[in-house]
Amino acid sequence: MTAVPFVKMHGLGNDYLFIDVRARAIDDPPELARRMSDRRRGVGADGIILIARPEDPDAADLAMRIFNADGSEAEMCGNGIRCLAKFAYERGLAAHTPIRVETPAGVLGLEVAVEANRVREVTVAMGRPRLEPAEVPVALAGPGPIADRGLDATLPIDPAADWAVACGLEPVWSAVGMGNPHLVLFCRALGAVPLEIVGPALERCPLFPRRTNVHFVVVANRQLLWMRTWERGSGVTHACGTGACAVAVVAALTGRAERATRVELPGGGLDIEWDDADGVRMRGPAVEVFEGVWEGA
Repeated sequence: MTAVPFVKMHGLGNDYLFIDVRARAIDDPPELARRMSDRRRGVGADGIILIARPEDPDAADLAMRIFNADGSEAEMCGNGIRCLAKFAYERGLAAHTPIRVETPAGVLGLEVAVEANRVREVTVAMGRPRLEPAEVPVALAGPGPIADRGLDATLPIDPAADWAVACGLEPVWSAVGMGNPHLVLFCRALGAVPLEIVGPALERCPLFPRRTNVHFVVVANRQLLWMRTWERGSGVTHACGTGACAVAVVAALTGRAERATRVELPGGGLDIEWDDADGVRMRGPAVEVFEGVWEGA
C-alpha cells in the first residue's frame, strides 16, 4: 500500500482521519478505514473521511465520503462535516462561507466562525429531519412521525429487564432520519445503561434495514438534554452530531424540550435549533489534532 497523508481531527471527541482524494484515488476505502481506525494497530479513530471533488461543481465546493471503523459507509456525520469545514477553510480549499459540501445525504451549507485565521466553531444547515418511516428508514407501514411508539416485540428490549429498570427507561421509542437513521430512547440515568451490550443488538435490529445509531437521552430541562450514543459501525463514541440533531427533534416533537436546545454528550455540547422553514441547524467546535502519513504497517 502506498503512503497515505492524513489529518486527524475531532468534534467533541468523535475523531476521524481526513484524507484528501481530489488528486489521488484510494483503492479500497473500507479496508483502509478498518486498518487506520484500529486503536492498537492503526492510527486510531471512529473512521475515515475522504475529501473529494463534487459531482456538480456548481452545486458544491467539495464532497465527502464517510467510512466507519468497521469499514461500512455512512451517509452523514455531523461532527465530521464540521471538521471538514475547518480543514477546507484553513487549507484554502474553500475561502468563503457558507462552504457547500456534497454528501450522500445531500448538499449541506457550513458557516465557519474564525478567530486569528483559525476556525473555532462551525454551524451546519442540516436540512429537514426525515420523519416518515421510509425516509428514516424503518420497516414500518403507515405515515410518520415515529415518536413515542410503545415498546413491543419489534425492538429487542424488555422494559422489565434489570438494566431497563435501573436506568428508568421510558417504555417508548422514536426514530428520525438526519440523512442517516437514529433510534432515540429516553431514560432517567445514563450511567445505568449498559451501552456496550444493548447498543450492538439495537444497531442491527431488523426493524432498521440500514442498521441504526442508538441514543439514550435524559431530559434535564426544556433547554438541556444529556445523551450517550452507540454509533452504527463505530460503537460507543464521545459524540454524534446527527444524533444530537435527531434527539433534539424528538424531544421537541414530543413536547419534552424547546426547539432550541443544548445537547450535552460525553465529549461536550452542541447547540441545536429546529425551524420548520429552515430545518435543523447544529453549532459546535472542530479541532485538528495532528497530521501524519499512513504507510500501511
